[in-house]
Amino acid sequence: MSTTGATADPLATLASLPGVAESVESVRKAVDRVYGHRIMRRRSNEITAEAALRGARGSAALSGADWALEEVRRRTDFSGDEEARKVGAALRLTAESGQLLSIWRQSPLRVLARLHLVAAADGEDAVGRPRQDGEPVDEPLVELPLPGAAEVAGRLEGLSQLIIAGGAAPALVTAAVVHGELLALRPFGTHNGLVARAAERIVLIGSGLDPKSVCPAEVGHAELGRAAYLAALEGYVSGTPQGMAAWIAHCGKAAGLGARESTAVCEALQRGAA
Repeated sequence: MSTTGATADPLATLASLPGVAESVESVRKAVDRVYGHRIMRRRSNEITAEAALRGARGSAALSGADWALEEVRRRTDFSGDEEARKVGAALRLTAESGQLLSIWRQSPLRVLARLHLVAAADGEDAVGRPRQDGEPVDEPLVELPLPGAAEVAGRLEGLSQLIIAGGAAPALVTAAVVHGELLALRPFGTHNGLVARAAERIVLIGSGLDPKSVCPAEVGHAELGRAAYLAALEGYVSGTPQGMAAWIAHCGKAAGLGARESTAVCEALQRGAA
């Protein structure tokens, strides 16, 4: 996404695209249904914990580790094969996201570096910093053209400035742009998808739309499927109004499905079945 030009608030401009207001309103209603559920008044911590687990599972699935929820719940060791390490990284990121809210609005690039460190969980020199020219990127599920290091640095700085400046754009729009920009740039050598979805989560929580983190958009992204996810991302990368609106709408559907998932958890708890 270009962050230069005459428009003072490009996020607000995106919010005015056809169909975006409807997506924003739909997500708000879905979130309100969760927060209005009687179980949320007494057992919100349980809903938050379950949403975190399901969100991590969904994010890992989009990165190629599509495990059953009960397998994720059962496991205690995620140091085995590549799939296990991806699931472990997704779980760590979900846990870490809630600890970084106060830093995000002041220093989003610092938060992104921390997220990559948490996901990678090793001490290699390239971990926690944007990649340099010539450094490989291991993100096989996203096959879009890879921007060069100078473009990555410039666009990350522009994204950071937008977040720090704030503005009137709805949380869904900001979250979708953060998510899409990180996937388009793939600024790190590894774990870019996991980091992008964790950053989307941070925006949705920190904006006040989902302060208890009970509406995991990652669940919805996984439910909508990898093909739809990548097709919507291509729309974002195109930079056209139609493509950007389609990506925001896709993120809105995902957030709505995440809210629906937690509503179902609330109803199961109410019935005493979970």
